[in-house]
Amino acid sequence: MSALLGLGLGAGLALVWMACWVPRETSATRINAWTSALHDDLIRAGAPGVSAWALVGTAAALAGVVAVFATAMSGSVVVGAAFGILTARGPFALVRSRALRRQTHLRDMWPDAVDHLASGIRAGLSLPEALGQLGQRGPEGLREPFGSFAQDFRATGRLGDCLDTLKARLADPVADRIVEALRLTRDVGGSDVARLLRTLGQFLRDDARTRGELEARQSWTVNAARLAVAAPWAVLAVLSTRPANAAAYNSASGVSVLVVGGIATVVAYRLMVRLGRLPHEERVLR
Repeated sequence: MSALLGLGLGAGLALVWMACWVPRETSATRINAWTSALHDDLIRAGAPGVSAWALVGTAAALAGVVAVFATAMSGSVVVGAAFGILTARGPFALVRSRALRRQTHLRDMWPDAVDHLASGIRAGLSLPEALGQLGQRGPEGLREPFGSFAQDFRATGRLGDCLDTLKARLADPVADRIVEALRLTRDVGGSDVARLLRTLGQFLRDDARTRGELEARQSWTVNAARLAVAAPWAVLAVLSTRPANAAAYNSASGVSVLVVGGIATVVAYRLMVRLGRLPHEERVLR
């Protein structure tokens, strides 16, 4: 009996110990999460046909070209490699910038789209018909994906699959919430769909107005961070045009200066951006 109690106590303590530790993410999980987020950015940036690894290959090729060109212009392999590494960030920054710009643009459209949807449902349209109407009478930036939804539903008649495809086309957290709310309402039934949509539309308007005011006040911090990052490397580009200065960076001390400067630039930029960053809504309802 005492042995049984000891085993039970040991098993209990082992379970408590295991519950205190969060399972560590594997490298494969982190890579999959990164590629999924990058794929969403590509969709929002208007390049749904480009894969995440194709963008990585483009960035690597561009970095190689810039590194060769900078080496030929300055005569320093170290300077060329530094500018090549900096250039590798360019395609990702461009995609991210376009994705955020489109997401901000869509954020202002969603309240009107929800109002159109609520009006259609109050007028007696079914849920697929109301969603399809957004492809004709909805906000201009949302007509194409909702028009494609109407075509998919006419071809298949499977609302669940069409809603999943619509979410994949939009790759937007607000769209995920709207689609899942409509799916849940349709599955469990209910007569308050119009009221739910009106409440959601008001919430989206308040969120867009508040976030717009904060982003307007935050813009000077972001621009200052970008200027602070670009200034030292612009000076380096000018200095490296003189052979004597370029030769100095080929020494061990020159390499150390560039490495320390690069690390300081990355750390300072990431710190400034993180301190001034507004929380972005993640896609948790994929």
